[in-house]
Amino acid sequence: MFYALCWFVVAALLALWSLAALAFHTVAAWAVLNAGALTGVASGASTINLPDWLAPWMPPEVGQWASQVVAVVAPMVDSMLQAAPALAGGVTVVTWVVWGIGSALLLMVGAGIHLLVALWRRRGTGGSGSNARPLLAAG
Repeated sequence: MFYALCWFVVAALLALWSLAALAFHTVAAWAVLNAGALTGVASGASTINLPDWLAPWMPPEVGQWASQVVAVVAPMVDSMLQAAPALAGGVTVVTWVVWGIGSALLLMVGAGIHLLVALWRRRGTGGSGSNARPLLAAG
């Protein structure tokens, strides 16, 4: 009975792990495939102004520095967004590799619990009679 319970728990954890991997893959692949639709958005970031309530608290040099940084970074962000749909295949490979490693670890945990149950049952079936084997041999 304990063996069945052990493997039922492992199978349930494996199912949850598979569902989590599927959900991650779906969301990540959708985000990567739709990132190309955002091209050109970063180039409009140079027109971002500080909020009116924050402007009195910031020196003008900080605002100028921030707009210069955005002007330099915006083309790089646009090029990365254009290349993002090509990464969808990589997301699939990474998801399968991580799922496989996690599944193997879950199966090893199940085998370890199986062995612990076997050792526990072997030790427990000896009872307190004359045919009981001591755990440590007296020497």
